[in-house]
Amino acid sequence: MVKPIRRVVAGNDERGVAVALSDGPSPDVRLDPARPGFASTRLWVTEETPARVKGIRETLNLPHTIEPPKNGSVCRVVEFPPEASYMNKIGAADVQSYFAAMGSPGASTAKAGAPHPYMQRTLTLDFCYVLEGEITLVLDTEEVHLKEGDTVIQRGTSHAWSNRSDRPCLVVFSQHDGTM
Repeated sequence: MVKPIRRVVAGNDERGVAVALSDGPSPDVRLDPARPGFASTRLWVTEETPARVKGIRETLNLPHTIEPPKNGSVCRVVEFPPEASYMNKIGAADVQSYFAAMGSPGASTAKAGAPHPYMQRTLTLDFCYVLEGEITLVLDTEEVHLKEGDTVIQRGTSHAWSNRSDRPCLVVFSQHDGTM
């Protein structure tokens, strides 16, 4: 079962007093039918750096993509289910469908002989924090096992996330537009 992610958006009211503008489960959740239990929950998006902090109450109306807007950022939580039950059933069409549904069809780097079917690359700087569970970061030529509390600084690399455990893993991503 997908875990709802509570999102509290704080800001200033018309008098300049700090208030909770909204409080509830994030309404922007994307699933992957090929991976039952997978959920990508988008929490906030910025369109520029430095980010505007005044007068903006909501940003989830912006186009949905894996990578942030040009010069922007995106914060999301991804729930990766254990992959043993579905990994051998995933085909190239499933992967293409997922990346298209996420608004980033060009992010997939999967090809014949790739170390994982969901290999991807974005021109972003990503701060990744394992909130719950454990997961393996799959890179082109090596793998790194991660557990709760571990962090990854992802810098435009081809990679995938592989949950080989028997319980879901939650990872928080703060992604920022990058350049070469």
